[in-house]
Amino acid sequence: MHIHYFQHAPFEGLACIEDWATARGHTLSATCWYNNPAPPAAVEADMLIVMGGPMGVYEEDQYAWLAPEKELIRGAIAAGKPVLGICLGAQLIAAALGAKVYPNREKEIGWFPVQFHEDLAPSSATVFHWHGDTFDLPEGAVHLAETPACKNQAYRIGDRVYGLQFHFEVTPAAMENMLQHLRHELQPAAYVQTANEIRAGVRFAADNNVWMQALLNRLEKLV
Repeated sequence: MHIHYFQHAPFEGLACIEDWATARGHTLSATCWYNNPAPPAAVEADMLIVMGGPMGVYEEDQYAWLAPEKELIRGAIAAGKPVLGICLGAQLIAAALGAKVYPNREKEIGWFPVQFHEDLAPSSATVFHWHGDTFDLPEGAVHLAETPACKNQAYRIGDRVYGLQFHFEVTPAAMENMLQHLRHELQPAAYVQTANEIRAGVRFAADNNVWMQALLNRLEKLV
């Protein structure tokens, strides 16, 4: 299987998704938007994964590639490809399908429990968050998860499109990369942990990765 992914910052890569893809013998290709490449004409792959990033989906005046990226996401969904969006990626899918994306009332950064309404994870599971925006659910989406700080934490559209506001894919190295590059966002707030608290929570990463791989296995079967 050929997987293409959209990456928006050099410090937010595939993390455990790459380990899964390599172990399964899949090929990977990427559009790294932070390098301002020429957009591809279409997603020529079996699956599309849209990763996170520190920008907002509404900042097209600063990031001109956001508009063509949304068009490519719409095209991949219309073509029936499995599409997975993580954090910014979930927001981009929502925006591409006409839903509103906007600043949440609270930033959510660190390891916090999520209530799941479907079997992406146990009904209450501690996962890794790093986001300040939220989104309305796209038309036809099924609401999958929520937290006290942010109601729309995950959704699916049919069985081929998933948006996750949180980071099941996070590994210790990926977490450290985010801390290194985004540490300025760790301003005291109700749902913002300190760097030490975030590092202490790395014990949850292995379970997060198991749930990420289970979702990827589910999408793999659709190709």
